[in-house]
Amino acid sequence: MSTPANRPSHSPSNAPIVPMRAAHARRARGIWLPATLIGVSALVYAAAAIYTGQLAQLSFNGVMGLLQRMVALGLVAIGQNFVILAGSIDLSVANLISVCAVIASYVMQGDAHAMFYGVVATLVLAALVGVINGLLVTRLSVSPLIATLGVGMVLQGILSVAFTNLRGAVPKSFQVIAYGNIAQIPFAVLLLAVALGVAGFVLTRTVSGARLYTVGGNANSARLAGIRTGRVIVGAHVIGSLMAGVGGLYLASWLGAGTPWVGRDGGYGLDSIAVVVIGGTLLAGGRGGVAGTIAGVFVFATLDAVFNMLQIDAFLSQVLRGAIVILSVGAYTFRSKGHIA
Repeated sequence: MSTPANRPSHSPSNAPIVPMRAAHARRARGIWLPATLIGVSALVYAAAAIYTGQLAQLSFNGVMGLLQRMVALGLVAIGQNFVILAGSIDLSVANLISVCAVIASYVMQGDAHAMFYGVVATLVLAALVGVINGLLVTRLSVSPLIATLGVGMVLQGILSVAFTNLRGAVPKSFQVIAYGNIAQIPFAVLLLAVALGVAGFVLTRTVSGARLYTVGGNANSARLAGIRTGRVIVGAHVIGSLMAGVGGLYLASWLGAGTPWVGRDGGYGLDSIAVVVIGGTLLAGGRGGVAGTIAGVFVFATLDAVFNMLQIDAFLSQVLRGAIVILSVGAYTFRSKGHIA
C-alpha cells in the first residue's frame, strides 16, 4: 500500500507549471523571430552605409527616413495580417489603395474644409470593399484568392474608365500627415506606431482577437464552439480594407494627389502578403502576429535602402525581392507542415 510520501503530488500550486512554461516558450518564439529579422536587417543597413561612406544614413534623420519607408507597406500589411490570421487572403489591396487615394483627392479638391469629408468617404468605401470581399468568401464560398483578385480587377477597371473625371488634389494642410513631425519624429511614423499598438492589443488582449485565431486555426471547431465564423472572417476583411484605405490616404498626402497606379506600382498586394509570411504568420491562418509582420516590413525597407546606397540596378533589385518572396513561401511550407503535424 502506498504511503502519502510515495503518492504523486497534485497540489494546485504545481498544476499550472507546465502550461506556464509552454506559454513562456511560445512568447519567446514570438519575440525571437522579429528580433532576429530586425537585428540582421539593421546590421546589413549599417554595413552598407559604412561601406559606401554614407554615414548620414546612420544619423537620427537617416533612421527616421528609413522608418518612414515602412509606413505605407506597414499600414497595409497590418490589415493583411488580420485577413491571413482568419485563414483568408486579400489580393485587392493594391488597387483599393489607388481607388482610396483618388477618391480622397477628388473629394478634397485642395480645400482644407473638405478634408473630413474626403477621409470619411475614403474609409466608408474601403469598409464597403472589405464587406464585399468577406461576403464573397463566406456567403458564396468563393475562394479568397479568386474573390479578392476579381474585386481588385473591378476596382482597376473603374479607375481606368473614370480617372479622367476624378482628378483632384489634397490641401497642403493634409500633407502634414506625410511631411509633419513632432520632436523630429515624423507624424507618419507615429501613425504606424499607433496602428501597430492598437492591432497588437486587439489580437492579444481582446475576445475578438482570440476568436480570430480560433477561426483561422480550425474554422469547424470554432463553429462547433459557437463562434460565428462568417462574421469573424468578414470583420477581418473589413479591417484589412480599412488599413488599405488608410495607406491610400497616406500616399495621397505624400504625393499631393491620388493616381490610379500608386497602389499597383508600389507592389503593395504581393509585398503585404510576403512580409506577413516572412514575419512568421501562417498562410493557413491561426498563428502569427503583428510584431513579426512589422519586422518583415523592416526587412523590405532596409533592403530598398541598401539597394539605393549600393546603386544596384532596379531590375536586379526586383529579382532579389522576388527571391525573398519565394523563400518566404518556402519557409511557410515547412512551418505549415509542422503546424499540421
